[in-house]
Formats: sequence, C-alpha cells, structure tokens
Amino acid sequence: MTAAVPDTTILALTDSLPLTCTRSGTCCHGKMVWLNPWELACLAAAKGLASRVFRDRHCEFGGIRLRFDSPPGWKGLAACSQYVPDCGCSVHAGRPLVCRLYPLGRKRRGKELLYIHQGSGFPCLDGCPQVVNLPHLTVADYLAGQDVTAGVAAQDEYLELLQRLADGAFALLLESGLAESGDRLTLRLWRDLGKDSPEHLEKRIGPDWIDRLMLPDVAEELDDPAAFCRLHYDMLQSQAQASFGKLGDFAALREASGLMMGLALHLGRGLGANPAELAEHWIVTAKKLGARD
Repeated sequence: MTAAVPDTTILALTDSLPLTCTRSGTCCHGKMVWLNPWELACLAAAKGLASRVFRDRHCEFGGIRLRFDSPPGWKGLAACSQYVPDCGCSVHAGRPLVCRLYPLGRKRRGKELLYIHQGSGFPCLDGCPQVVNLPHLTVADYLAGQDVTAGVAAQDEYLELLQRLADGAFALLLESGLAESGDRLTLRLWRDLGKDSPEHLEKRIGPDWIDRLMLPDVAEELDDPAAFCRLHYDMLQSQAQASFGKLGDFAALREASGLMMGLALHLGRGLGANPAELAEHWIVTAKKLGARD
C-alpha cells in the first residue's frame, strides 16, 4: 500500500527572494513564503534564535509560512518580517529555497523536473528594471549562483516524509479493520481536512503535534538536510506508534487516521502543494483499496 503523491507537484510558484543590501527590495513585498521544518530551522539559526522563538515571532500557521507584517514598501505592499528597509534580508544566509529560486518555480511531474515562471513576461522586469543590465544566465548558472543544493535536498526529502505520513493515515484506515467495518466517515474527514484553511487545520491538529511536525529536535543535523529529515521522520513515527499502536476503538482509529492525514496535508501546504488536491488524490486511492466514502 502506498499513499503516493500525485504525479504533478508544484513547488515554489509565487514566493520572494530577499536580497542583501538592496534599496528596492521589491521581491520582499506582498509575497507568500511557505516553509518546511528544515527551512524554519535554517531561518532561526541565521537569526540567532531558537526555532520555537523564531516561529512564534515571525511565522504563521504553526510555522509553515513567514509573516509579511513589516511596514509597507514597494507599491504599498507589506514587507517580509525579515526585511530591513534600505538594506534587505536579515536572514539571507538561511533563506528558503523559494527565495533562492525566485522568480523561478520548480515543477515536478513524476521524474521530470522543470523550472518555470509565471506569465509571458519575466516577473522581475517591472519591479527591478536594473536586472536588464545583469549578465544573461542559463537556468543552471542561476541555480548554481543561488546555492540551491541543500534546499532542493530538503524539499525532496520532505516530499517523501509527507508521503509516509499519509501512509500512516492509510494504515490506520485499511489495516486496522476500520474500513472493513463499513466506515464511511474517515474519507469524509480527509476531504474536510483538505478543504480547511491553514489556520483551522493548525488548530485541528493541535499544538503538541504541530510542534512535533515543525520543531524537530535535530538541529545538530542542520548541515545535512537528508539526515535532518530522516531523524525527524523517525521521531514522528515513534510518537505515532506510541500514541496509536494499541487503539482498538473505531472512533479512536478514525481520529488517529485524520490526525496523520492532517499532518501530511499541513506539511504539504508548506511544501507548496494544494491540500484539497492531495486529499482527493488519496481518497481516490483509498477507495480503490476498499475504503468507502
């Protein structure tokens, strides 16, 4: 059984590129920067703060998005919480992958990988006309200059972790006797979770599990995103087994399956995926395996 993600996964479409000591900072205004747990830890380290402190001060929805609550600048748009007027990004060394990629987006279709941008015109030209005078670069040269290797590794590792969380939701539904009991409520719960706002989904998951999802105690592995993610998954799996391993009541199993699905969907949003589309994809898969809606 596998809760494979859909073949098409869009990552990093409309996020910002904080620039160091630039007076325009147009890329740091009016955008949305979604985060995975490794990126949250990197931002906190660059700021010299504990991850929990950085999250509580500068992030939304339990840590999956940076706040844009600094004074308005370009076109009257609110600036990123990490933007310093007349200078630029205060956490440039730890900036997320979407910031390094901007104005490009990263699109995965199965094993195919594309780098794209929105619209027919290059997005930077209106906001930063000075880029016209910069050297012309290939995509490969641009990516090399932005040092994206670690961020790409973290993003791909967390895509795998997202799938494993969803697998946990599948197991609680399909391997526990819950689906065989004639249950029709679990898939409806999954659909509701996919439609939830990030704020509401954070509340439904609850603070303890949000902390486990976004604040793993593996900071010593920050320089190795693959190891960071693997240790994070081991912690989540251990806690899930301790919490759900002996459940026998169908209502409790349904709630546990919903929690694991909620974690997968919340993480998915932080990775740039559409939670409603993920939920529907997994509902279709579960129905093929015997669950009922």
